[in-house]
Amino acid sequence: MDEEIIEWLLEGDISIQYQTRRDLLDENQPELQKRIAREGWGERYLALRNKDGHWGRDFYFPKWTSSHYTLLDLKHLNLPPDQELVRETIQKIITKRKSADGGINPSDRIVVSDICINGMLLNYACYFGTPQEDLVSVIDYLVLNQMGDGGFNCQLNRQGAVHSSLHSTISILEGLWEYKKNGYTYRLPELEAITAESLEFILQHRLFKSDKTGEVIDRRMLLLSFPSRWYYDILRALDYFQSAGVPYDPRMEDALEILRSKRRKNGVWPVQNRHPGEFHFEMEKTGGPSRWNTLRALRVFRHFGMD
Repeated sequence: MDEEIIEWLLEGDISIQYQTRRDLLDENQPELQKRIAREGWGERYLALRNKDGHWGRDFYFPKWTSSHYTLLDLKHLNLPPDQELVRETIQKIITKRKSADGGINPSDRIVVSDICINGMLLNYACYFGTPQEDLVSVIDYLVLNQMGDGGFNCQLNRQGAVHSSLHSTISILEGLWEYKKNGYTYRLPELEAITAESLEFILQHRLFKSDKTGEVIDRRMLLLSFPSRWYYDILRALDYFQSAGVPYDPRMEDALEILRSKRRKNGVWPVQNRHPGEFHFEMEKTGGPSRWNTLRALRVFRHFGMD
């Protein structure tokens, strides 16, 4: 691996340093992880928490500065999971926002819960150690809303849907992986079967193509962004594959080649897209070099044995 690129990554935020050492250099440094709560982006996010225990104005408003997406960002930073203030916010959300259908619902007007929100909530709730009993109804809700093609679509119980969505499916897969990785057991065999079926759904689409025509579903899925928010893109999918230990499948090849082609001559990957909306602060500038995307691409390449 290019030593200059590694050194460049190690000059970044403490969260980048920690994940670079862990994922690319096989160095376990718990003391480095603890510093994420006291330095850099992690410290900035934590300082923005309001006295009422939320970020933004509540669980889901405004969109990217809400508690929901801030907690997801903190999970992606790999903030130490034993943060009591973070756990308090998650507990507040689960206690106050559990809907009659068992899902977590930010709306006082929309009766049904959103499948994507619940997949993302499962992702950070499991990472930060939420008790299993608080997640039982969320798991039941996710299982109930799997579609016949193996994936998920947040429009199923709102406007109707006949085909799963890559956006929704990746959010559920990431949540289910954190659930399994952190030792939760409720309905685990069923969730493992759902995971396999959802993986197959993404692979049938070669990560970004119509399973009927072979055309690109949405060109924005080929653009590299971070944070991904709820949006799907090929690097988000590939990074999930490497994290969950999914082995190489020939149907990944098109996406891997596109990712390879986006590497600049100096060996790093750029930020190509930023999802519009109000955000706390900009970690990296769109169009410029990205430590986040470079780190994620390199650990994908490492997992699949690519140069």
